[in-house]
Amino acid sequence: MVRALKFHEKKLLKKVDFISWKTDGGIREAKILRRYHIQKREDYAKYNRLCGAIQSLATKIKALDARDPFRVDATRQLLEKVYNIGLIPTRKNLALCDKVSASAFCRRRLPVVMVRLRMAQRVKDAVRFVEQGHVRVGTDVVTDPAYLVTRTMEDFVTWANASKIRKHVMDYNEERDDFDML
Repeated sequence: MVRALKFHEKKLLKKVDFISWKTDGGIREAKILRRYHIQKREDYAKYNRLCGAIQSLATKIKALDARDPFRVDATRQLLEKVYNIGLIPTRKNLALCDKVSASAFCRRRLPVVMVRLRMAQRVKDAVRFVEQGHVRVGTDVVTDPAYLVTRTMEDFVTWANASKIRKHVMDYNEERDDFDML
């Protein structure tokens, strides 16, 4: 048995929305966390802050005079940096920096890059492979799924030398030699 609410309690409850909270981030955030299999909500918050910083920097650069040599140099540096990370497809236009979103950062995470390179079928499996130490980027074995892979490092994503998955792939492709059998 619950008592009936008093008038002022009903009035207060009309102002509170129990469905969506301000700190929750809404359905969109949950959808992105699920799609890219992000375990830490703080990572997504960092990506949002970085996007805001990139967009504010782009608007400040746009506010400068078009013929200013500092603006030309700053535009070139910003576009080069954002392009090398892999957040924009080309270095042509500063307007592309306004469209950078947290999903662009999520697409540069190591498990998502592995799925794109066909090293795993699903992002969830790729996260598990990374956490278990089966993947290396360059010469370093990476165990953090939040590792951001740049355009240049994308070519160096491969299986770790001691990985059983690497041995199975080499057996399947009939590339494993006698020295690897030891």
